[in-house]
Amino acid sequence: MLKTCTPLALLTATLMSTAHANTIDTLFAAAVAPPFEVSVQQPCRNSNPQRNAYFGATHIHTTLSGDANAFGVTNRPDDAYAFARGEPITLPPAYNNSNGSRVQQLARPLDFAVVTDHAEYLGEVVRCSTPGNSGYGSATCKMFRGEELGGWPQEMSHLARMFALVMKGKAAPRNPEVCGEDGIACIEAMSGPWLEIQQAAETWNDASENCEFTTFVAYEYSLAIDSNNMHRNVIFRNSTVPTLPVSAQEASTPQALWQNLKKNCLDSSTECDVLAIPHNSNWSAGRMFYSEYPGADTLEEQAQLAELRQRLEPLVEIMQVKGDSECRNGLYQVLGSADELCDFEKLREPSEPAKDCELSTGVGGMQLSSCISRLSFVRYGLIEGLKEQQRLGINPLKLGIIAAGDNHNATGGAVSEAHFEGASGQDTLPQDRLQGEIKVGEVATSSPVRSNPGGLAGIWAEENSREALFTAMKRRETFGTSGPRIVPRFFGGWHFPEDLCEQADFAAQGYQQGVPMGSDLPAAPNKNSAPVFALSALRDATEEGAPLQRIQVIKGWLDDEGRMHQDIYDVAGNADNGASVDINTCERKGEGYPQLCSVWQDPNFDAKRDAVYYARVVENPSCRWSTYQCNELAISDRPPSCNDPEVPKTIQERAWTSPIWYTAP
Repeated sequence: MLKTCTPLALLTATLMSTAHANTIDTLFAAAVAPPFEVSVQQPCRNSNPQRNAYFGATHIHTTLSGDANAFGVTNRPDDAYAFARGEPITLPPAYNNSNGSRVQQLARPLDFAVVTDHAEYLGEVVRCSTPGNSGYGSATCKMFRGEELGGWPQEMSHLARMFALVMKGKAAPRNPEVCGEDGIACIEAMSGPWLEIQQAAETWNDASENCEFTTFVAYEYSLAIDSNNMHRNVIFRNSTVPTLPVSAQEASTPQALWQNLKKNCLDSSTECDVLAIPHNSNWSAGRMFYSEYPGADTLEEQAQLAELRQRLEPLVEIMQVKGDSECRNGLYQVLGSADELCDFEKLREPSEPAKDCELSTGVGGMQLSSCISRLSFVRYGLIEGLKEQQRLGINPLKLGIIAAGDNHNATGGAVSEAHFEGASGQDTLPQDRLQGEIKVGEVATSSPVRSNPGGLAGIWAEENSREALFTAMKRRETFGTSGPRIVPRFFGGWHFPEDLCEQADFAAQGYQQGVPMGSDLPAAPNKNSAPVFALSALRDATEEGAPLQRIQVIKGWLDDEGRMHQDIYDVAGNADNGASVDINTCERKGEGYPQLCSVWQDPNFDAKRDAVYYARVVENPSCRWSTYQCNELAISDRPPSCNDPEVPKTIQERAWTSPIWYTAP
């Protein structure tokens, strides 16, 4: 029966709500210096005004994350940074083999790494793992620890453990049987792991003149709306950070996250600076790049939100273990030639006859059951940004590009196809990794065989220090690779010499006569000018890389009816070089290039239309990780996916540069 509130009851409820809100505001306070000594960065010996390419991992989870913990991962932030520096790490055993621990080690250390444990359930993990507190004996915590599985079969115990936090806490922002009626106990419990994250980053950051390794304090904000992924990785410039990481349990929309970061970091009168990186737009059913401005009724208010988004989100993650988010063929009102390379590492089969969302968004992106939206893909998000710039005067989707891993074993940078050991404790054996679809309650759908080892983030910076790398990320001079350490450069201007590729000062002229990836083209010198782009790429010369096949320029623009157009140009190399790979031995065959370079002018330039350009560098074909692992199994032990024609046997690894934008006068 519905209760009616008396005025006194209503007043009491309001006062309690206000008191709770004030307590929350006190806990999630503005940025402060850390409670430990911070090393002062010394001038780096290896400083280069033409900038160096640095490779790293910007998306790593440890046992502090509820899902990684549920999967049996015990590695902590210190372990993750040690692994990134080349030290061996122990991986969790298979669920049915307590003695089957594995050891993994990077062949090449990373230049930088960022631990991004989930802010959501950060306190709940502590409460459920620490005997003696009031929530430890709850049914939720028993299930999280694997003591009671709630009807789940033993072979799915890792999913049951994750299910305990994700689903049992769904009815309210925080589960009262673990966190207390007001949720404060779990919020207070966040302080321990948050301090551990900060201390690990400080311990491993090389502030000496050697500048060999850089870390950042960071976390993941893991929001889902209508089972659509809206996750972001939040990375801070230095050690001055908010007292606690705000999660989706406190900030229930991306806009609320941006406002919180603005209040508690950017406007905090401290040295705090921050950026957020959206990821897995391919799981978002179009919500990631959909133009929406909740609470903003006027164009001016919408422009303010767009400006805040552009300020806080300069980058996007184009690829990671849960698939490629660059593009997809055949989507609503995307005109231009088909792009055969768009089928790369798709979680949903490219041939799937799924409904198109057209101009709306869908429900169930994380279930892989929603309609498919063009705004789930970075390329069309970039073009959507052009539309919003025309409407508002500012582009909220002015996104540079990186790639990452989303590794839940604390093994950031473990991206080799030939040596893939899985990305979490639920895919410890080849048979686990080669499975088809797995449903995780009502939370998500996993397709292990369609996952991949993930990619790497690349940054062009003068030196390997926090200040230099963070500044480069803010200016979008970044790139992503699908794993190999391909080194691309991309400059745009109006007057590059045709023989620039033959000159020793390619980069110097690129900066002097144009702008690098991530930038806006300067104004055209005259109305008849067309932009010129200077592109180069070096292959990864180790076994993890194959010879290069070609460099492409991808152009996006809008017509008068607001329809999206894509143009794909091969500007260097040879798509028909005859290169191949033997899928039985994974031996690569055919010729390729150790490096490629081109000076290219847009032959179809229209000075009256805004446009966005980015470069894609493509290797010769090589074996996909699943092919390596199917080949290692006896024929009788191979799961059905090894013979599934929809699972690719080969791939073409690649790199993507950040875009360069042209804005019509």
